Amino acid sequence: MFGFFLSATAMAVMVGVVLLQALRRAGGARAPEGAEDLIIYRDQLAEVDRDLARGVLPPEEAGRLRTEVQRRILEAGRAQPERPNRASSHPAIAALAVVAALGLSALIYLSLGAPGYPDLPIAERLANSDAAYQNRPSQDALEAALPAFTPPADADKITLDVIDKLRAAVAKNPDALQGQIYLSQQEANLGNFAAARKAQEAVIRLKGAQASADDYANLGVMMIYAAQGTVSPQAEQALTETLQRAPTHPAARFYMGLMAAQVGRPDKTFPLWKTLLDEGPDTAPWIPVIQQRLQDIADAAGIDYQAPQAKGPSAGDIANAAQMSPEDRQKMIEGMVGGLESRLMADGGPIEDWTKLINALGVLNASDRAKAAYAKAQADFAGQPGQLSALKAAATAAGIAP
Repeated sequence: MFGFFLSATAMAVMVGVVLLQALRRAGGARAPEGAEDLIIYRDQLAEVDRDLARGVLPPEEAGRLRTEVQRRILEAGRAQPERPNRASSHPAIAALAVVAALGLSALIYLSLGAPGYPDLPIAERLANSDAAYQNRPSQDALEAALPAFTPPADADKITLDVIDKLRAAVAKNPDALQGQIYLSQQEANLGNFAAARKAQEAVIRLKGAQASADDYANLGVMMIYAAQGTVSPQAEQALTETLQRAPTHPAARFYMGLMAAQVGRPDKTFPLWKTLLDEGPDTAPWIPVIQQRLQDIADAAGIDYQAPQAKGPSAGDIANAAQMSPEDRQKMIEGMVGGLESRLMADGGPIEDWTKLINALGVLNASDRAKAAYAKAQADFAGQPGQLSALKAAATAAGIAP
C-alpha cells in the first residue's frame, strides 16, 4: 500500500508541474489579435519602397500608397491594443487551481477506487466468472465434504422409527412412486436433505415425462440445502428443467439468481431478483432474502439502485394495531412471523432468531410449521449442545417437543 500511494503521489506531482508550466507559458504577454495584419502592412511598405527604387512606380503613386498603408497600420494599432493575460499577473491563482484539481482527484479516487487491488477489466472479470462457473464442484463432492448426517439429538424416536421403516420399505421396492414421494418429504422434514434429494431423483425417474416443474424445483432446492446453500451444476440443471416447464417459476428464478451471484455475475442476479421483489407477494419465502441482499448485488454489478429502507412499526402503527379486530391483528402477526420464517428457512440465522420463530409459531398454533423450523434449526446446530438445549426449551414451550 505504501508503494502504491508513493507512486500515485509522485505521478500527481509530475502532472501538477506540467499543468503549472503550461499555465505559465500561457500567461505571458500575448500579441493582440490583428498582429498578422501589421506584418502584412509593413511588408507592403517595404514593397512600395522597392518598386520606387526600381522605377516601376511613380513617386506620386508611391507616396499615396505609403500614406494609405500607414493609415491602416495606425487603425489596426488603435483597434487592438496589446494587453497582458490576467493569469500572468496572478500566478498564485493558477497554482491554487492546480492544487485544487489534484486534491479533488484524490478525493474521488478514495471514494470510488480500491487501493491495493489490481486492475480488473470487464473481460478479465468475465473470464474469472466463467472459470468459477465451469469449475464448480459436483453435488456429490459438495455433500461428501460435509459431515455425515446425524439425526437431531432430541428428534422424536417414534418419527425416527417410522422413517427407518419407510427407508427399508422403499429399499425393497424402489419403483414404488408413492413410497419415494413420502420418503423424500420425510427426509426433508428431518433435515436429511442429501437423502431427500436422492428420493426426489427417484420420484422424477419414476414419473418420467410426467414429472412437473415443481418436481424439478423440489429436487433443485433439496440439492441446494444438502450443499448448504451452494448451487451445484446438478442443482442448476434441475432448475433449468423447472424453467423449461414453467418459465416464470419463482423459486427457480430465485435460485438461478443465487447461482449467478455465487460465480461472480451479480449483473445477472439483479434483474431476476428485482423482478421477483416487484412481483411479490411479500409473504413469499425469498422476499426477505432479496430485500436483505439486493442493494449489495446492485452495488457489485455497478447498477444505480437504491433499496427502499425497511421501516419498523411506528407508534401510530402500534396504536392502530391495538384498535384492530382480532382477525386483522392475526393477519399482521402472521405477516411478521412469515418474514422471519422465510429468512431463517432460506439462509439460517442466530439461535435467538430460531427460538423466537418457534415460540411465535407455537403462539399461532402453527404446529406443523413450528416442527419444520425446529427440525431445520436442529440440523443447523447439530453438535452444539448449548444451542440444541435452547431449541429444546423453545420447542417445549411451543408444545411440539417429544
